[in-house]
Amino acid sequence: MATDPVCGMNVDEKTATLISGRQGEKYYFCSKSCKLQFERPEKELEAIRNALFVSVPLTAIIVLLTYLLNLQYDNYIMFVLATIVQLYSGRRFYEGTLDAIKNRSANMDMLIAIGTTAAWMYSTVVTFAPNAFPTGGVYFDTSTIIITLILLGTYMQRLAETRASDAVSALIALQPKIANVIRDGEITDKPIGEIKPGEILLVKIGEKIPTDSVVVEGRSSVDESMITGESMPVTKKTGGKVIGGTINMTGFLKIKATKVGKDTALSQIIKIVQDAASSKVPIQKLADQIASYFVPLVVLVGIISAMAWYLIGNVGSNTAMLIFVSVLIIACPCALGIATPAALLVSSGRAAKEGILIKSGESLQIASKIDVVVLDKTGTLTKGRPEVTDIVQISNYKQKDILRFAAIAELNSEHVLGRAIVEKAKNAKIKMEFPKKFTYKQGSGIIAVDRSGRRIEIGNRDLFDRRQLAVVERQLQMLESEGKTSLIIGLNNKVIGIVALADVLKKDSKKAIVAFQDSGKEVWLITGDNDRAAHAIAKELGIKNVIAHAKPKDKLRKIIELQKTGKRVAMVGDGVNDAPALTKADLGIAIAAGTDVAIQAGGIILVRNSIYDAAAALELGKRTMTKIKQNLFWAFGYNIVLIPIAAGALIPFYTVSIYNFLPALAAFAMAFSSVTVVTNSLLLARKI
Repeated sequence: MATDPVCGMNVDEKTATLISGRQGEKYYFCSKSCKLQFERPEKELEAIRNALFVSVPLTAIIVLLTYLLNLQYDNYIMFVLATIVQLYSGRRFYEGTLDAIKNRSANMDMLIAIGTTAAWMYSTVVTFAPNAFPTGGVYFDTSTIIITLILLGTYMQRLAETRASDAVSALIALQPKIANVIRDGEITDKPIGEIKPGEILLVKIGEKIPTDSVVVEGRSSVDESMITGESMPVTKKTGGKVIGGTINMTGFLKIKATKVGKDTALSQIIKIVQDAASSKVPIQKLADQIASYFVPLVVLVGIISAMAWYLIGNVGSNTAMLIFVSVLIIACPCALGIATPAALLVSSGRAAKEGILIKSGESLQIASKIDVVVLDKTGTLTKGRPEVTDIVQISNYKQKDILRFAAIAELNSEHVLGRAIVEKAKNAKIKMEFPKKFTYKQGSGIIAVDRSGRRIEIGNRDLFDRRQLAVVERQLQMLESEGKTSLIIGLNNKVIGIVALADVLKKDSKKAIVAFQDSGKEVWLITGDNDRAAHAIAKELGIKNVIAHAKPKDKLRKIIELQKTGKRVAMVGDGVNDAPALTKADLGIAIAAGTDVAIQAGGIILVRNSIYDAAAALELGKRTMTKIKQNLFWAFGYNIVLIPIAAGALIPFYTVSIYNFLPALAAFAMAFSSVTVVTNSLLLARKI
């Protein structure tokens, strides 16, 4: 059996008539509306909006005529209005019923169609032939309210799904549009789609790398964090490989295109996201699962009750028909239309106040069942930018002096490490003046001369000789073992200290990990960063499961591996490299401070850039699903209690006159169950 990717109903592939394809995969649908939602969600939303535009005002008038107004021809007026609602606004339920019959299955459309049709047809007969049945009450309000409420609930769900952004389009937006092509010593602009392997391209400071290439001339730092997750810029020189879509930061590069079009790393990520999205099967909707058993049971009870009273109770054909119709009317739970939307509306509103945006009800439903939480490091657990963590004294100079000399040398630098040092000095209120001379040594560091004529050196090992390095090697190794980037500070050819930088943890990362682990979740750290940085962070947070140097496909592979063991996986991330995993995971949770791609691939967005909110979102999902199940119980509960009465259980005591009270009983059940559902849902408004 296949599963409808929209509603989750089971569909037999052998008899299915509604089929659609995407990315080479076949999908089977239980109804035309599900197929339309899959192929053209904007059209489905428009169709529901138009149906509501008609049903809402007409239903309001019918309710007024039923309970407040007393006009001479009110039954005829209600017949006209209810017929429009039934045949126009309710048409989708008839189409869904026909599709369900073709697919040999039962769904909520069938229950709604049968119940509302029974109410409408019975009321129509009573309107034009008042003496046809022992009682003369009409159910036009029942049929129209059911249709309107369920349409409203469906519209709310579709609206949330339609507003969910397209991660693929955001990925495509990352791709450069134009490349600087070098031909015969001249530079010309060329659309990226026309670039061929082997062509020489020029990439200026601040520009994106046009396509996957190899450096043939120049040296620069390249920000690859959006692709690899590496928090620090990577030095590229002749012979080094660069990735399309990454950013050239400090120097010019001449590169030779090696991969173009669909073969580039970014294009492969786009394909992974598309494949993961199309292969993801939504969780089955609980209401439809109940309906698949409830619908045939109700029809069977109605038929048996009517036949039993006709053949054994000798009540007559009119009364037997009334019993059958009453069972169908009573069985149709109007509160079902708000059971799920009410809980989702309250919980999503509460979440929004806490900085958590829920893209769809399905995301909350899955959040309630998560077994494993997979976390990215850079920008998720950490701030995503380097900060000064240590200032090591090697000479008699104080830490403040070491920081001041380092900041003076870095004042002219655009390097991310240099900016972090200057920011640290500013926060410490250290006075700095621009150096008289400034020389940038690509890939190794900076040599500057301050206003007093002192020579300042700041950089990595390549900038200093062996004698100078011998003084600091032990401290360097210790800092590097902690995953920190260390810059040596020299003054007048003498090493005076070390400034260490790292991508530091967010303040609530530890609290979040404790919350995940306390709730029984298995936690994984999977990052594109290096081993030292990954394990240093994992040790600090108490995470045992760590994978470093992970490419997008590696993260995706681990997600699939965990899912194959039967576990439900949530992925929390913020970068382009996280998008495939965010999409393939049962639940993607994206940091709003991250890239648009990650945000749009996630099902839940954390606006406040707080990883602890991910733990709160999972807890909210659990609470919401509990409320939805309670709501569904109440939605069906009152009606199920009244089914025996509709089936004639009280006829021996009150004769067929009991049916004089059935409209009131149906209205009471409908109102009371709806009030219960709404009140129960409002309990979700409490602080997470």
